[in-house]
Amino acid sequence: MFARYLLLLLPLLLLSGCSSSPDANDPTSGMTVEELYEEAHSELENKNYESAINLYERLESRFPYGPYAERAQLEIIYAYYKYGEEETAILSAERFIKLHPNHQHVDYAYYMRGLSSFRLEPSLLNRWFDQDMTERDPRPSREAFRHFSELVEKFPNSQYAEDAVARMYALRDALAEHEMHIARYYLKRGALIAAVNRAKHVVENYQQTSEVPEALGIMVRAYRQLELNDLATDTLKVLELNYPDHDITKAVSRGQGPGSSS
Repeated sequence: MFARYLLLLLPLLLLSGCSSSPDANDPTSGMTVEELYEEAHSELENKNYESAINLYERLESRFPYGPYAERAQLEIIYAYYKYGEEETAILSAERFIKLHPNHQHVDYAYYMRGLSSFRLEPSLLNRWFDQDMTERDPRPSREAFRHFSELVEKFPNSQYAEDAVARMYALRDALAEHEMHIARYYLKRGALIAAVNRAKHVVENYQQTSEVPEALGIMVRAYRQLELNDLATDTLKVLELNYPDHDITKAVSRGQGPGSSS
């Protein structure tokens, strides 16, 4: 008897399970891949980024292969970026690069990876107000620079290369500024060797930035305090040769300079 009732209940349970399945309440369940893509793309263009992300994810889940899936994988990077999910955008870009290294628009994935990393760079306001430059983490800047550099190296003729180069200049200046802030910090506190190492790093790696004269000046001053007079003289010659009219050059030549109390 119990078995008979169980058999009668089983179809009802199956029907109940079907009615509560995800597709039952999903308005996109009957859409073709073309329709689903058009809906997702329309949401993206209308700046409904969360909705666009959900639709792109559904598209790829149901139709994981083919040109529409590739478009979804590429466009969702931008959707994540605009939605403020930069780290997810970076991961999505890297996934696209790995899956489609020869895609005709893979340069866009490289660019968006760099742009998402660039947005993780602390804002200019943080530099001037609450945040101590010595406490800033320069890794987002370095990652963004590396990502843009890969784009420019692999796709020098890309439509995104020019903007990438401009952002690389800004990132290079920010990284040099960060290093010099720490060099000044060390010099002020008498950590002379550490100050020299930071300043030397700027001279060797950020040669085209405005921080180089001060870096050389810090090296001269630190060498003098360390009584490494030959190194101080040689560094001063480099400073005078390359920046003869710079205020730092004049100050160091007078025995003053960065970090001087005189």
